Formats: sequence, C-alpha cells, structure tokens
Amino acid sequence: MLRRAKRWLMAGALAAMAANPAIAETTFDLPPSVQFSDKKLERIDEFFNKIIAEGKIPGAIVYIERHGKPVYHKYFGVRDVATKEPMTDDTIFRLASLTKPFTAFAVMTLVDDGKIKLDDPVSKYIPAFADTKVGVEKKREDGEKYLDFVAPKRPILVSDLLLHTSGITYGFYGDSLVRKTIAAAKIYDGDPSNAEFAERIAKLPLQEQPGTLWDYGNSYEVLGRVIEVASGKSFYEYQKERLFDPLGMKDTRYYLATDEQKARMAQPMPNDADFRVGRPSRPDIVKKWESGGGGLTSTPSDVIRFVRMLHNKGELDGKRYLSEAVFKDMTTDHIAPNSGVERDYFYFPGDGFGYGYGLGVRTDAGNAKPPPPGSLGELKWDGASGCYFVVDPKLDMFFVLMEQTPSHRQPIQRELKKLVYEALDN
Repeated sequence: MLRRAKRWLMAGALAAMAANPAIAETTFDLPPSVQFSDKKLERIDEFFNKIIAEGKIPGAIVYIERHGKPVYHKYFGVRDVATKEPMTDDTIFRLASLTKPFTAFAVMTLVDDGKIKLDDPVSKYIPAFADTKVGVEKKREDGEKYLDFVAPKRPILVSDLLLHTSGITYGFYGDSLVRKTIAAAKIYDGDPSNAEFAERIAKLPLQEQPGTLWDYGNSYEVLGRVIEVASGKSFYEYQKERLFDPLGMKDTRYYLATDEQKARMAQPMPNDADFRVGRPSRPDIVKKWESGGGGLTSTPSDVIRFVRMLHNKGELDGKRYLSEAVFKDMTTDHIAPNSGVERDYFYFPGDGFGYGYGLGVRTDAGNAKPPPPGSLGELKWDGASGCYFVVDPKLDMFFVLMEQTPSHRQPIQRELKKLVYEALDN
C-alpha cells in the first residue's frame, strides 16, 4: 500500500487560503448571501441530457434544497433501458456504500441511549474479536513474502469501526497479503446471518494496528452485529423502528420481497452492471445477511428525508433523532493531524476532507488550485452505485443525486457538484 512520505501536508492550509486571492474567485467557501440562478441551473439539465444521449447512464434524479425549500428537482432518462419506465421519486436504487451513514446514525442513537459507548471494545459485543490478530508482511530468505500474525497493541473499539481505523479492510482492492487472504476466504459465500458474518471477519487478519490508518473495509458489517447485540433486535428491525419508520422512509430496506418493489428497481446500463465491490449486488434475492456497509436499497424521496434531517442537525418535523451533542460528535472530523491516524493512497474521503462517523467532513480547501467547490463543514458520502449527497451547512443547502453507474459515477458526481456551486451567484 502506498503511503505518504509526510503526514498532513495540509497543515496551515486555512491560513494559505486567506492569503490567496485566487480562492475568492472560485466556488469554494462562497458567502451565505449567494443565490441560485435559474439560468445556470439549466446547465445541470444540459449535462444529464447529454450523458444519457451518449448512452453512459439510463437516467438520474437530482434534488437541491436551500433554506428549507426545493430549488431544483429534476428527473432524467429512464430507470431501466429494458422497460423504459421513467425515473420517479419512488424508484428503488441500490445505495451501496451510501448505506454507511445510515448504519453510523443507528449506532449513534444507541450511544445517545447509553447502550453503546464509543470506547467499548468490539469484543464486548462480539467475543471472537478478542482473538483477532494483525497480519504483518515479512520476507523469507528467498524473497518470498509471508504473513506473520501479531497481537493488536490495543483492542478494536466501536469508534474504530465507525472511523474505519479498526484495521479491518476489504479484499477486492489492493494487493497486500492480508487483502489476498480476505479474498481467498470467500466470506460472502452461502447465506450467513449478521452474527455469522461478523464471526467470519473476526477470524481474518487485520491489515494494520487499530487506530493507525483510515482503511476502508468491512467495519460497518461488524457494526450491524454490534447494533443487534446492543439493541436486542435484528439490525433492520432496529433501524426500521428507530429511524426509517419515524422518518417516513417506507421504501428503505435490504431486500426487495415483492414483485412490485422489484419492478421499481433502477438498473445500470447493461454494459455497466459490475459494481466492483467484491460480491454480487442482488437485493432481489432475499438473504439473512443485512449489509451495514453496502446493502440498503432506497428511493429518492426516502434519501432526501434522511439528508434533510442531517442538514437540520439531527432533527426533522419537530422530532429529534440525535441529541445535539451526539450529532455534533458524529459530524466532527476525528482523524485530524494530531489524532495519530494516517492516510494513504486509498483515503476515499479525498483531499480537503476529514472523517466523522460515516461521513466525510470538509476541513480545508485541499491542495488543488483552484480548490474543488464547497464550504468548510460540508458533509458528504457516496457509494459504488453512484448515489451521492452533499450537505453544506454554511450555505443552508443540500443536494442528492440518485443514479446507478459504477463506471461513470465519480466524473458525474464531480461535474454535478461543480454545476451546483457555479449556479450560485453573488
């Protein structure tokens, strides 16, 4: 794995921003007084109509809300090129890793209730993690690499799972021996329950010592089981009772059990159907395992409700879902320069972003000149299927993109964000 030769090249970035007049000319950290231009918002229409005409995606839905009111809500293309059914607010999308903020939020409700402590060792809930080892690559005299297994210097904590600092990684990217070991273990085979899946993870080596590196992996699968043990309910049952039903998210679930639900499912282009997440993405086949890291399906209307609640700092329609203190903790960067957590080539929040619990948090402009658009304090996340949201507290705004395209998702997300911020005029 590639690591930076120096940690945190961003030190002093905020001061540099203040001294650099070029930043004021970009769409980074705009003043709250800016307003949307209807004419410039039309560029979003032009962009999506173009890429659909080019056959890159079947369709998409884009929603922008500011000051509590929708300013843009458009439907492009179709949900499935085979059926030619149009995009609608009840179209069902695979969320992939956009599932993770929902899992993190569920954990934080249990923290709020005093049923989970962030510094609890994971072995308190899943005893098998008391025996987990770290895999250290070494070389034999003939140059052959092998894994040596050493004890963690400290236990994996619940906060490590939330922050991706547990040492638990994925096996479908990178070429380390630990990742190859995970891939060879075929942990997705069969029909394991959440409890059984967590046991499979506990038997595998950690990529690094807990608390030392942001490393994307199966941590959120383990959190699903932690929630079950702490709440006494199944993972989905707890989320449904505590979050989905109260928020009115009637179409958010792990599996599609009815033909009517399956008929509403958005599909990627036939030549772009590999989500490249190391496992099948088939929510139409009901199984026991409820993937807290990537298994949810949902609709634009449901996701907008959740993101609106995040934008309102844990409250919506007069109901508070997280206390102010716990919500602030969830949306604060916990891997800053003095945290001891490294970042490497696979740091997916990206330049200029720290990480809270399940969310990227904008902490500085980053190193690009000019910096990407946005504001300090921005919250975001996305998934391999293409679904994406951004919350900008400074501008009192959020937007949601729903699409199904593993191949084109990142260029589309970047362009949409650029067009959204360029549509804001002084």
